[in-house]
Amino acid sequence: MMDMPMTAISGPSAWLGPDMAARMREWFVTLDTDTITELEAAAAHFLSLGRDVGEITAKNFPLPRFSAHLKGMADRLLNGCGFEVLHGWPVEQHDQLTNAAVFCGIGAHLGSARSQNAAGHVLGHVRDVGMDPDDPKARIYQTNARQSFHTDSADVVALLCLRDAKEGGESLLVSAVSVFNRMLDEAPDLAAALFAPIATDRRGEVPEGMEEWMTIPVLSWYEGRLSVFYQRQYIESAQRFDGAPKLDDRQRAALDMFDVLCDDPGMNIQMRLEPGDMQFVYNHSQLHDRTGFTDWPDPAQRRHLFRLWLSMPDDRPLPPVFSERYGSLDIGNRGGIITDQTRLHAPID
Repeated sequence: MMDMPMTAISGPSAWLGPDMAARMREWFVTLDTDTITELEAAAAHFLSLGRDVGEITAKNFPLPRFSAHLKGMADRLLNGCGFEVLHGWPVEQHDQLTNAAVFCGIGAHLGSARSQNAAGHVLGHVRDVGMDPDDPKARIYQTNARQSFHTDSADVVALLCLRDAKEGGESLLVSAVSVFNRMLDEAPDLAAALFAPIATDRRGEVPEGMEEWMTIPVLSWYEGRLSVFYQRQYIESAQRFDGAPKLDDRQRAALDMFDVLCDDPGMNIQMRLEPGDMQFVYNHSQLHDRTGFTDWPDPAQRRHLFRLWLSMPDDRPLPPVFSERYGSLDIGNRGGIITDQTRLHAPID
């Protein structure tokens, strides 16, 4: 048997959706006028330097007042409930470059930005570009299809909503710790199956010397922490490779139960990000999802979010197997997608 906890895990990351919805004041923060003014001043200072937004640091994006809140946010992400939403940034009043600078500047006070694709984009764009969600090389965030609960390849994933969809596109979060606790109670044999290695498709973004898939357990228990790594669509598409380990009936049953529990409204929390909202989620204890959506016919109105992947200082150690995805496991300098074509930069449009 793989190493796994034999009793339920307690702590602030083991939350249930209805309870967190009732405790909204703990994770939903409205930006006040002074904070907005400080963010605008920091953006103006950085942009006056004439540098790429991907080069923002905490030093060249000074936040003498708001940085104290961001330090507390970092602790809540790593050691608390694992997510926070900043509400009220006036996104419509600023151009794309300023919005990107503010978002990346906040991110720089939390950690270092990581590449989100083989092209080296440290600022990602989440929008439907017409990709086929059934294409095994498509990234689901480039479609309007439901994503399903998953994690990203970084310590923290952050989103800034620029424009929302006509219908749908709600964000959902669920605690991997709470899902494990349920499985341990109701089907411990299936819970154990999630700690065994399983193949996940790289979707064509393959580091030099690596296979087209990685073999990382859904759940790992390492140095007293439960870490999750999951994307069901990519697990299924990895089955097309001749050399990838094949799923057996017990693993499929475990994945099916894991999905059912993630989808349970008694487990997850759903929210709709409005333009100007920034959501920060800790990938090692939480999973996130997005419902399918219908977009506006006018291209200028269509759903569009910025995305950041961040590596956090003072974070937990990750199990060695995560090196298949992360490469380096050095705390504060890990995560992202790096290939021999990667050149780090932040595309604004």
